[in-house]
Amino acid sequence: MTNLSTLVGYLAIIFFTVVAPASSATQSVEWSLGKDYSSLATGKPFAVGDTIVFNYGAGHTVDEVSESDYKSCTLGNAISSDSSGTTSIALKTAGSHYFICGIPGHCDGGMKLSVKVGAAASSGSGGGGTAAKNTPVEGGKAGPSASAAAVLKPFEALVVTCVVALLCGLARS
Repeated sequence: MTNLSTLVGYLAIIFFTVVAPASSATQSVEWSLGKDYSSLATGKPFAVGDTIVFNYGAGHTVDEVSESDYKSCTLGNAISSDSSGTTSIALKTAGSHYFICGIPGHCDGGMKLSVKVGAAASSGSGGGGTAAKNTPVEGGKAGPSASAAAVLKPFEALVVTCVVALLCGLARS
């Protein structure tokens, strides 16, 4: 019985050091005039499942827009818009996402953020099964890399194989 409790202890250590950390990240952005969002780029990618939280005072909005509307600061064509003061954007798709303030003059004044979102590790359906690696981010801080999640799937298979082998060995003894 002590072999079984030792095995359970090792499995718990493996789970909490390898499997549990593979989670999405939340990145806060202080959304206001006079900030240089391009200087916040860190070279780390956002990944599908991450969240950006925009915090701002009255007189601002967070509008998700197309690339052309982002580049030209065109207002009125927002994909989505919020003016609540705290806007959480769940990044659900890979690719570039563009955000501007929808108040006239604010986007031209620098209130615009472009982020590149890498694909999350595949969970067996859809997606390419690859994670982004060192995708540049324009105008905002980036969340942690999803590359650890890409390595996790093969490692999980190895761990499961080892556990099954150990359990089969314990059952025979």
